[in-house]
Amino acid sequence: MDQPLRLMAVLAHPHDESLGFGGTLAKYAAEGVGVTVVTATRGERGRHAGGGPHPGPEAVGRQREAELRAAAAELGVADVQLLGYLDQELDRARAPEAVDRVVGHVRRVRPHVVVTFAPDGAYGHPDHIAISQFTTAAVVAAADPAWRGEQTGGEPHRVAKLYYMAWSARTWAAYQAAFKRLVSTVDGVERQANPWPDWSITTRIDTREHWRTVWRAVCCHQSQMAAYQRLGELAPEHHEALWGTHEYYRALSLVNGGRETETDLFAGLR
Repeated sequence: MDQPLRLMAVLAHPHDESLGFGGTLAKYAAEGVGVTVVTATRGERGRHAGGGPHPGPEAVGRQREAELRAAAAELGVADVQLLGYLDQELDRARAPEAVDRVVGHVRRVRPHVVVTFAPDGAYGHPDHIAISQFTTAAVVAAADPAWRGEQTGGEPHRVAKLYYMAWSARTWAAYQAAFKRLVSTVDGVERQANPWPDWSITTRIDTREHWRTVWRAVCCHQSQMAAYQRLGELAPEHHEALWGTHEYYRALSLVNGGRETETDLFAGLR
């Protein structure tokens, strides 16, 4: 293609860009691809650094937004945007409004490729599920000349490819061994990760060269590091194994298809 390639990640919380998608973002930023991260919330109901009483959601949100911007800088991401929704309430947002906010960024940036969480939210997290739904709808709406939401104008833009994070059993095993068993309790029911079967994974990205960059980005999230303490004890080869491969499901493509496993999100566009 004559024009520079552009990648957009639409995610739920500060730290998703590093822990879930960091290798991908770092790889493509290093290759000169224009990378944008859109984050739905500021994570204001998450952990806070230091002892003492909880400083309140507003203070935590400011801290976590600063951590997000620092992590994005480590990954080489220059464009970071927040949608302004409350942490842990994204699934209760008005869908037309949320879709419209994502459409606005899609039309502004005009990405060739968009990545987000899969419909299962990785481990059933309601915010992850919601951002997957809003992003998928926004990719469709952004291309529709008739879409004029409450806030969005801009020229229509057709995204060429949409990907969902789709981790295999092997990847989830490595991830949870390094962290903990990831669960989400919703309405009294415990949800946990269900790995994607290997045959369903359309795309595997080699990000081994960028594991050190990802680790630096993860370390920017100081308010969350108590939960990641085990990571600091890993040997370099374990870090490389953890951050060295990213797996996706190609949910939409206007440029390629088939059973052959891709090694590049921009396959069919270069």
